[in-house]
Amino acid sequence: MNSDRWQHIMEWPLVVAALIFLGAYSWQVIGQPTSTRADIAVALVIIPWFVFVADYVVSLYLADDRWAWFRHHLFDLAVIVLPLLRPLRVLRAITVIHILNRTVGTAVRGRILIYTASASALLVYAAALAVLDAERGTESAINTFGDAIWWAFVTVTTVGYGDMAPVSGVGRMLAVCLMLGGIALLGVVTGTLASWIVEKVSTDAEENQSATVAHIHALEATIAALTQQIETLGGKAAPGSEDPQSLKTER
Repeated sequence: MNSDRWQHIMEWPLVVAALIFLGAYSWQVIGQPTSTRADIAVALVIIPWFVFVADYVVSLYLADDRWAWFRHHLFDLAVIVLPLLRPLRVLRAITVIHILNRTVGTAVRGRILIYTASASALLVYAAALAVLDAERGTESAINTFGDAIWWAFVTVTTVGYGDMAPVSGVGRMLAVCLMLGGIALLGVVTGTLASWIVEKVSTDAEENQSATVAHIHALEATIAALTQQIETLGGKAAPGSEDPQSLKTER
């Protein structure tokens, strides 16, 4: 068993664990279950955490250079450590984006756009859950999930109407992360579209250049054929062309 094989095996189990967490955390924040249902929701939130811990420990153990792996996987460490604070548990849901990024890799542009769209939707939803969890019980204007979704959309697009804003420290930290995430996702979309336009223009220019070269070659071939025909006709006419004066002298 090597590190690459382990990552391949754990890709979809991590996605499933993150989705289970997202569903349970949504139930906790929006539904606010009580008694036995609350215990079930807590269990469903904690179980994925053990999956992430196991994946992190095994991946670190299998890495060829553990220190280099540790430095390049600080996000995975944050998923394990930071969610001990309740509102930051939503970081586990972002694991879905992380796994999608692994899966997409250097895929075609269409798949990258699909990944970006799904990541944006998940980021907005997760941020709305987290900020509602953080702001509930404070003097914030974010009191319902609808308010939280509106705030998340306004923040991720960096519009900033100012009608709603988090007042808690955790809520403001989430707002900063969401703004940075929005800028990053916007950069991905803009860069992808710019790359597509440049590639399209380059392709059209190459096609036009190829067509021009082909026309020139065709003209050259036509001129060569006409030249050959003229030379052939001139050669046939030469034997019959005699000087009249020379004929008179012979007579």
